[in-house]
Amino acid sequence: MMLYVFLFISSFLLTYLIKVYAIKKSLVAKVTERSSHSVATPHGGGIAIALTWFAGISYLFYIDDIDSSLYLALMVGVLISVVSYFDDLFELSAKVRLLTQTLVALVGLYFLGGLKEIDLFVFSIENQLFTNLFAFLMVVWFINLYNFLDGIDGYAGSEALFLGVAGFLLFGGSHFLVLVAAVLGFLVWNWHKAKIFMGDVGSTLLGYNVAIFTIYYANSETHGMWIWIVLFGLFWFDATLTLFRRYKNGESLSQAHRKHAYQRLTQSGWAHNKVVLFSIVANCVLFGLVYFLSNVFVAFMAALVFLYGVMLYADAKKKF
Repeated sequence: MMLYVFLFISSFLLTYLIKVYAIKKSLVAKVTERSSHSVATPHGGGIAIALTWFAGISYLFYIDDIDSSLYLALMVGVLISVVSYFDDLFELSAKVRLLTQTLVALVGLYFLGGLKEIDLFVFSIENQLFTNLFAFLMVVWFINLYNFLDGIDGYAGSEALFLGVAGFLLFGGSHFLVLVAAVLGFLVWNWHKAKIFMGDVGSTLLGYNVAIFTIYYANSETHGMWIWIVLFGLFWFDATLTLFRRYKNGESLSQAHRKHAYQRLTQSGWAHNKVVLFSIVANCVLFGLVYFLSNVFVAFMAALVFLYGVMLYADAKKKF
């Protein structure tokens, strides 16, 4: 317990120091057409999450309390965090970002031993070329979509907090508690109204972590991949459906937009904290589905229906 208290305090203090430094050096997130905030705010708070997270899981590795393959795969996230921090500062080219994401996806998969099979409930795909191509694309997509959905106070942080708690309750593992402590210390400063944002350095790392958890537990637990897909449903469903809708409408996919469900809810007049509380309730429903329904296929299908209902509700509040 003392470890997690120490990590929480460390994350809390580091976030404060980063905030002070960012203000002093004018490292602020400017208001753009994609922004859901109206005031320039310091960014880079994700550094506190990253430092605390890597220190915490390294200590777990030292005391032999985390599987070595999972630890090594998660530590590859150091690269995505560093490059994303420079992207926050200097706006790196899309090629550099994609190259970095490709590298961390490949190395992370290497340490995990790849994705052994894709369980489709009635049959499994075991062709390693196909399973690992799927896993590679999933890692890259999760990194990007988590970044897309980091746009309002407390949203990305509360999602990570939920996944950490849910992961611990369903699978056990001290690494989930490390994640909770690291994110919670930052979230104190990021809650509405946010004093600091996590920036790409935090959001890309969290997206990478979720992808690694999904693949690791797909390899080690029956239906593990589908459980994580349900738990992460609020983010991937919103990002994927929005991308499909924009493509169908003939929009330029590279153009900045504010059409994700959470963005449209804020445009409808909801305060950031109301949107986040709504997402927490939705996440609790998703957790309940995988916790109380013994048939994971039924839980997954129920989750899809529920998530589509959430999107329709957002449509009713603010048209796409």
